[in-house]
Amino acid sequence: MNSKLLLLDGATGTELNRRGVDTGLPLWSANALTTDSGLNVLKQVHLDYLNAGADVITTNTFRTNRRALAGKSFSARELTLRAVGTAKEAVAEFGKSGLVAGSLSTLEDCYRPDLVPSDDECLAEHTERIDHLVEGGVDLLLIETMNSIREAVIAAKIATATGIPVWVTFVCDTLGRILSGESITQAAELLMPLGVKALGVNCMPAHTIAQPLNELRTMCGEDFPLMAYGNIGFADDEQGWINTDSTNPEGYLLVINTSPLREQRDQHASQRSRSISNPNANPPRSQSLAKVRIPGSRGLGLS
Repeated sequence: MNSKLLLLDGATGTELNRRGVDTGLPLWSANALTTDSGLNVLKQVHLDYLNAGADVITTNTFRTNRRALAGKSFSARELTLRAVGTAKEAVAEFGKSGLVAGSLSTLEDCYRPDLVPSDDECLAEHTERIDHLVEGGVDLLLIETMNSIREAVIAAKIATATGIPVWVTFVCDTLGRILSGESITQAAELLMPLGVKALGVNCMPAHTIAQPLNELRTMCGEDFPLMAYGNIGFADDEQGWINTDSTNPEGYLLVINTSPLREQRDQHASQRSRSISNPNANPPRSQSLAKVRIPGSRGLGLS
């Protein structure tokens, strides 16, 4: 991780939906893991992102947990291992370097901080999820779309104990506060001492990510890695997610020019070099890592 900028892949569920895979509730994108045809489409999505320039692809494990799978014929471990295995197959087929980030999010609805389970439930269920991801062989753990500091800290404590890199992102409101009403600064104050390798925001309109990112930069300092990936569309109680394509690749790029990621983008463009041979290493001073999720499979890259 010696490069100034790393690119994260784009939305998995969005691409699966565009390619005809059922992404309805309650499993969302995890539906792809239940059929051979879905797995084939998923692997191709991963490959398309790698070919578009992504340095990191994310496992399709956003909803492979026991709560979402209650009453289903598939176990959380079974689907998680399928998801990780598919991502690793894609990297192997790609034939070049690529990191696999093991994704886990809130146990309940990521837009409902009032539903966060008890500490004991969070501890037990996130331990299970992280154990499955580590068993599958992910390169790092991506704790994403967190809506409260309490659940994020519990998950991060478990994740950092594994010894592999941990990144944490929050979903914020239009004022830049975590959906629980807590500040992103307070989250950073509690998470940085745990040893997380990067912090950021996600699952919010692209034009709203600059404010919490600026707050994180002020709190974390110039050398700490930040990451950000906005979304397009909106949540729906019946369908799960409605795609709108409200932001095109060019519009998404403009976000970089108004956020703390701008400097990383410019240096990345001039250096045009990436080194990701040691994902456990801390970046050298003044070599922060910016992560920008690519919206859709439009081949948007910043190199």
